Order: sequence, then structure tokens, then C-alpha cells
Amino acid sequence: MRRPTVILRRCETYDVAQIRGIVSDALERLDLRPHGRTLVKPNCVASGRYFPHAHTRVEFLEGVFLALKDRATGEMTELALGERSGITMPTRYAFSGAAYYPMAERLGLTVHHFDETSQVEIKLTHPERLRDSIYVPEPVARADFFVNCPKFKAHPWTTVTFSMKNYIGIQDDRHRLIDHDHRLHEKVRDLQHVLQPRLVAIDAITAGEGRMLTPKPFHLGLVILGDNQLAVDSVSCAILGIDPLTVEHLRLAFESGFGPVDLAAIDVVGDISLADAQKRAHGFEKGLIRVEDYFQGSNIRAYAGPPPADGGHDYCWGGCPGAIEEAIEILRMYDASTDAKMPPVHVVFGAYEGEIPAKDGERVVFIGDCTTWKGDLHGKSVQIASTYVDRSKKNPLEAERPDIFGKMISTEKLLWKARKEDIIRMTGCPVSVAEHVLALVKLGGLKNPYFDPREIFGFTSAYLSSRTRNAIARLFGRAYNVPGFDGRGDASLMPFEEREI
Repeated sequence: MRRPTVILRRCETYDVAQIRGIVSDALERLDLRPHGRTLVKPNCVASGRYFPHAHTRVEFLEGVFLALKDRATGEMTELALGERSGITMPTRYAFSGAAYYPMAERLGLTVHHFDETSQVEIKLTHPERLRDSIYVPEPVARADFFVNCPKFKAHPWTTVTFSMKNYIGIQDDRHRLIDHDHRLHEKVRDLQHVLQPRLVAIDAITAGEGRMLTPKPFHLGLVILGDNQLAVDSVSCAILGIDPLTVEHLRLAFESGFGPVDLAAIDVVGDISLADAQKRAHGFEKGLIRVEDYFQGSNIRAYAGPPPADGGHDYCWGGCPGAIEEAIEILRMYDASTDAKMPPVHVVFGAYEGEIPAKDGERVVFIGDCTTWKGDLHGKSVQIASTYVDRSKKNPLEAERPDIFGKMISTEKLLWKARKEDIIRMTGCPVSVAEHVLALVKLGGLKNPYFDPREIFGFTSAYLSSRTRNAIARLFGRAYNVPGFDGRGDASLMPFEEREI
């Protein structure tokens, strides 16, 4: 592996022309020319009026696309934008809120919604893999020149989310949720075996601190580029004063040989020094806060025990605890009186063995398949048993597509049945952010963000459009891009080890 280069450039505003020039310079320095199917993946987990800092900005992407056009030869057959937004949120809705469609039309781009495209099987052979194969959207599997354009953000599950973590969006909801638990970092590592980007360009002009879906804006005024994403992520960690080996998916990627983490093995160049970039990032709020600490000072009391023993973790950083943290921040954003309205509630995760000091009338919610507890609550003996299903018994081809309106109905039904009960059991692995939002809405009598009058028409329209396209795809057997829909993947797709990256 040749020595990677990471480029740090000043960029104080979202000026398309300046970004175009910065990316063009990087492509020339790295001797890169787009060719064949060229695919650009942003981070568009959420967007619009309520999530202005959660996604890669459209001005940034336009500058990247224009630079790619400038450097392309006649061998580029497609220039495309592709992404899967947050689980249960239609990608069409997120793209609309991010203003991606007018840009795509101006530039003549192909647009891929990964929740609507055929899925293909990629064989995995590395010894430490979670599964023997992994499913990804066809545009990803067939990309000849892949460009990763993440947002520079904090993350409640993984400390930070840069380029490697951005790969969680190269799966549709069915496959994304599989292994999105205490072994999330290994899942992210496994996704690296699908393909590696030729170029990484991180939108770090306005970074997102503290959280992932509802981050607080933090002006960094940087564009970070490179030709090896582990090196790019390692330098990004250094900007925040983080040892990259403490971010588990980066450590796993390093151990798998995806690149260096030692700055001495990386050429860091550009018009701003690493030391000056670090000064700009001073005070940036990172993620990775245990759920018990997150809810300190609120009416929600949280208790977390260890997840299932496989993987050797003492806390589920990739599942339910982080999801409820994101959920409460969404509700606080939509309803300023969320904390005042919320009655005392106790939430329990994992194999918790401690006391739950719930007073009479205070509800206790046991969340997640792996949650267990035994003890006395409200004067009666309670035993919560695990319903966790080992990952070896989960068949990706049998995974169901989660549906937000289905979740609304099931959550409403669950809480209606338990309306007179003090003890509630919510199953799932993981219980998603959306389900946590819906449950907290019912428990606290809060405003339901899905019924926001300013958003409901656009959301429902995008939802129906996406569902209709997926129904047609299933009708014609295109969900897995296989004649006869036999679930074996596309035989013409070579395994990762046989393809040149």
C-alpha cells in the first residue's frame, strides 16, 4: 500500500466555486480521474428545517460534482448521487429537504435512492467477518469510481462519524438493522470489504457536535480530502484530539489492513496545518455518553446492563441506548416543553441487575430483546426474560422492511394495551430511533413530529412514492437483482477479493 495523503484546506463558507477549486486541486494532486460508473455518497441521514446540520450540504456536493466533471475523461459513463437516509425515513424526503434534486437536475446527475434499488450479495472471506456475505444496493456494488462525501459529526454510538461510519448508509433498512447492535463497529468494518473510495471529501465547514441526527453547529471552516479513508478518519480524529485506535471501527479497520492510523505514516498537506485545525476544533463536543449519564437531571432515569456475551462488550454502544438519546433530542427540538411534560419514567437496557427505585405510579420500560431483570417493582415480583435471537439465526433474505406507519400502529397498540400498567416491555434488536420517539410521545403526551403540519404532506408523499416503487420492484422480482428472486445474489458480481479497487 502506497503512503496515503490527507489534504486539509481552509473553506470558511459554502461557496460552490471555492469548493470546486479545492476538490479539483485534490484530484490533480492525488492523480485521480473519474471513470466508468462514478458514484458520490453523501451523509444525508436527515435534513430540512429541523435537521439543518445533519447532512452533507448541497453546496458542498455541487462543488464536488463540478470538480469531478472537470477531471473526467470520456470514460466516465455515469455520474450519480446515491444514499440511504435514516431508517424508516424515505430517502426521497431527506433528499428533498437537503435540496439535492435541483442540483441533480442542473448537473444532469443520476439519482439512486438505496432504499428503492436492487440489492446484490457480496461475498466476504476475511476470517473475522460477522457473516459470509453482505447485501448492498446495486449502484454501490457496481461503482467503478466511488467518492465518499460525509459530514464531520459527533455520534452517540461511535464517538464520531466520518467516512468509514458513513458506510452504514450503503445498505437498505432490512440489512442495515442486522448487526446494528453491540457489534456495530464490526459491521462497519465488514462493510469496508465491499469497496473502497477513490476519493474522500469531508464537509467540515460547519461540523455537527454532540449528536448525530440533531447536532449543534460548530464552525470548523475546513474541507478534508484524501485517497485512503482510514487515513482521512485518523487525521480527523487527530483534529479533535482523539486517538483513532479508541474508535473501535477504526481500530478494527486498521487491524484488517485498510490503512494507517499513525500520522507519521500519512502525508498531511494543505493550506492549513494540523495544529491550526486542532485550534479551530477546540471545545468540540464528541459523542459516546452512556445512557445513564445522558439523562442526568431529567425525569428519565436510565439503567443499562451488558448486551449478549458474544463480542465481549459491557455496553451496547450500537443499539437501543443510543437510539433513545437521539429520540429525546428530536422531541426537544420539536417541542420545547418536552422535559417539563415528561413524567418520571425509568428505562432499562441489557442484562441489568441493579435496583430500579421506581415510586408508585412511575412507569418502567424494559427496552430491547436482550433486556433482562429480576426483582420487586411496586410491591410485586417481576421477571423480564430475554427474547434475543442469536445473529447466526438471522437470515438477511428474511429480513422485513421496517415501515414507519406500521411502527406507529404497533407502538400505539403496545402502549394502549399497557395504559394501566406500570411495567412495559418493548422488543426489538435494535429498537429504532423512530420507535423510541413514538413511545416517548405517548408516555409524555408530547407532540408527534411525524404529524408536524409543516412536514406531513412532504413526508407522506415521499413515503408513498418510495413504497410504490418498492412494491413494483418486488412484483417483478428485482428486490435482489436475481432472475426468479431466489435470493442468491447476482452471479455476475465478483467477490470483493477478485475485484480491483
